[in-house]
Amino acid sequence: MFAEERYNRIATLVASEGRVTVAQLAARFNITKETVRRDLALLEKDGLLRRVHGGAVPAASASTSELSLTSREGRNQAEKARIAKAALGMVPAEGSIVLDGGTTTGYLAGLLAQEAVDQLLIITHSVPVAHTLIGSSLQVEFIGGRVRSLTSVCVGSGTVARYSGFRPDVVFIGTNGVHPEFGLSTPDPEEASVKAAIVQSARRVVVLADASKLDAQTLVGFAGLTEIDALITDAQPEPALARALADADVELVIA
Repeated sequence: MFAEERYNRIATLVASEGRVTVAQLAARFNITKETVRRDLALLEKDGLLRRVHGGAVPAASASTSELSLTSREGRNQAEKARIAKAALGMVPAEGSIVLDGGTTTGYLAGLLAQEAVDQLLIITHSVPVAHTLIGSSLQVEFIGGRVRSLTSVCVGSGTVARYSGFRPDVVFIGTNGVHPEFGLSTPDPEEASVKAAIVQSARRVVVLADASKLDAQTLVGFAGLTEIDALITDAQPEPALARALADADVELVIA
């Protein structure tokens, strides 16, 4: 393969997958990691991507950039469906759970709506998740607040206070980044405050994150790896993240 063709294909991969690693590209194109790093440096110089530790992300992937819920619904659908199915096995038959906002938790809500689990209370601040659950046999507690239009979840001090008053059995939480040092993060400070309150309230914390979120860092950290109990994802993490998860005693589930 000519260098120019490889250059174009790497740019396309980054745009479609959201994140690529040096190791993945080296294996895919049968080239050395040093060659990959040179290609990424040229692509970054041309404004086609942004290099991060271990790989690259789209040029628009700044710490504060965030896709709308509608835009994210069309990405990594098969992977998110597998993650949600694996998460379903961690839902208790009775008691209480929290469903965070996001597309993967939305998939899980859809699965739960089909289940006859009338002894389960689901707490959520996500408008789409609540809408999915309405009409099912499940009990639903909706946590209100100011609705953030980009993600259709409630935020604000009232939302944080309500969650601080709960002690759910399991929470299923989404994240924009899972990093070995920075932990879990999201671009918006108000959403980070809500997510932090959810994590702190729970008896058990399960993170749902497709592989595009692994090793990523966004603006606001809301939980360390030691604060979570399980991570369900669709690909094996890179060695540094895998070690950090193991050191934090996080159960890793590959869906």
